[in-house]
Amino acid sequence: MSWFWFYLPLHLLMAACLCHSIKTPTTSSQQSFKTDLFNFYHSLILADGKETTVHLLKDIPKRYYFVMEEGTALAPFTVTVTPCDVPIEWSILVHKASASFLGKAARGDHDTQEISKSQKAPSMVSTIFNYKGNSVETYMGMSSHSALYMLEFLSTERDTHITVYLTTDTTSGHLYPELPMDPRIDVIGIGHTTVTLTWKHSPSVLQHRENIQYCLLVNEKHNYKSLCAAETAVRSSGMKLPPTLALSLSPYLLEPQQVMILSNSELSIINKVSSGEVRQICMGTKNTYTVPNLSPGTQYYFDVFVVNLLTNASAAYTGTFARTLEEPEPKVMELKDGKVIQVVLDGKKQKFYSLQYQARHKKIQFTFQLCHGQVRVHIIKNGKTVASENISGLRYFSLKGKLLDTYLVQLRSTEESNSSVKVQVSSHFHKPLFPLLPESLKIKSFSKLRTCNSVTIAWLGTQEESKYCVYKKRIEDDQVWVELQSADRCSGPESRHKSEKVLCKYFYDINLQRAVTTETIKGLDAGTLYLFDVYLFGPSGIPVRYHSKVVKTRKKC
Repeated sequence: MSWFWFYLPLHLLMAACLCHSIKTPTTSSQQSFKTDLFNFYHSLILADGKETTVHLLKDIPKRYYFVMEEGTALAPFTVTVTPCDVPIEWSILVHKASASFLGKAARGDHDTQEISKSQKAPSMVSTIFNYKGNSVETYMGMSSHSALYMLEFLSTERDTHITVYLTTDTTSGHLYPELPMDPRIDVIGIGHTTVTLTWKHSPSVLQHRENIQYCLLVNEKHNYKSLCAAETAVRSSGMKLPPTLALSLSPYLLEPQQVMILSNSELSIINKVSSGEVRQICMGTKNTYTVPNLSPGTQYYFDVFVVNLLTNASAAYTGTFARTLEEPEPKVMELKDGKVIQVVLDGKKQKFYSLQYQARHKKIQFTFQLCHGQVRVHIIKNGKTVASENISGLRYFSLKGKLLDTYLVQLRSTEESNSSVKVQVSSHFHKPLFPLLPESLKIKSFSKLRTCNSVTIAWLGTQEESKYCVYKKRIEDDQVWVELQSADRCSGPESRHKSEKVLCKYFYDINLQRAVTTETIKGLDAGTLYLFDVYLFGPSGIPVRYHSKVVKTRKKC
């Protein structure tokens, strides 16, 4: 087959003439169809041997044409159509020129004959293939004479796009990687947070190992029948992705926060979307893989694609799904008198973390120091709830009861991100582990006292002499939210760089109205944002961090 760009208008002109010269049953719909079919100005030529992306508007058909040249031998061709989003309708129609029309007698007479008005002409246009759905479909055909083929595509759900691949060269190999005879994915292991999968090798991998690799898609919604459909789903969720997911390409094409290199031969991309987590993992040519870091008791869908690295074309194995094992009931941790423990809570699971304490005295005190996020606390005594609230900062619960009363403390994060909290229970009220706190842990700055190279801040103290240390950190405008949200309010100055330390001082005042101190921090840069922190140390040495304060020095003075 060869392409005759100059030849196609002649075919269309011939077809148009034929439509007017031959008597066939006519209806308004048939006439409309013929007009649209042979309107050259609305036609598009389908390239041979190249994958073409076709964009479809809802309820508006789109047509592509290709021509098979006249020849004595049968000419094979294949058409592969891949829907990338919603189900579509597509069909292949063929127009065959009759011998009479081409000026040849049916009996071999080479003289041109006039078509008899009473002669019935055969149907010039016939449909040879129809399909409706979202699967990848391939039509294989044979053409024995000159013919004009038309592909018509229609989406009735919404705007979408598809890919179309036409080839007439059956000797140069396939654009798409081959699937094995059994293209299923087998689940060979299920754990609480892992699923192990295996699949039979693609013949393309065995023949062209250096140009082929497997890529796995994991999500919590459903299976995808093509890499194109998976890419569209992830893009529609608002994630920024490069063309065709770049599953087979270098990681520098991706957003930095999306890429995690697991090894030299394995690329994993993780995206957070509204419907859950979508992962794409490329693992080279190995056909067994254990998917890590899954959530317990969750159903996941797995799709494997074999990708041609040279063309980025792919073929999809038959997807599967599996449910991870339920997480075993968490063991209740025993609280020891006076000991401080820090608990990290998984916000995604929204499960309670349980602590148990058996009273050795009639009066006890629970202390909770919120380190990060938001935490809900339930305290249950002998099966009855005695306290339940969201905590912030430092919170004390003083409770009375009997000897050997059993207390159960349940903690959970109230936001999707992880939260953490320090917990202590003690019956020794005279030896407080945490320092006495002021009414507010806010740091105040004074706009009128700001200069180009100095900032004045103030904070409240207590009636107890304590040590206060001030730290500063230069930050950029786009770091403010991250710094404030990620701050660990339980960490002390040991987590800070020595260069960030400004000063440490002791102060107190019996009159709480006057228990206020100020500091002017000098040597700052003009027009620059600074993050200021104050740490309060009590007798036990455990620090309490005030709420961070961001102040910008004046640009001009």
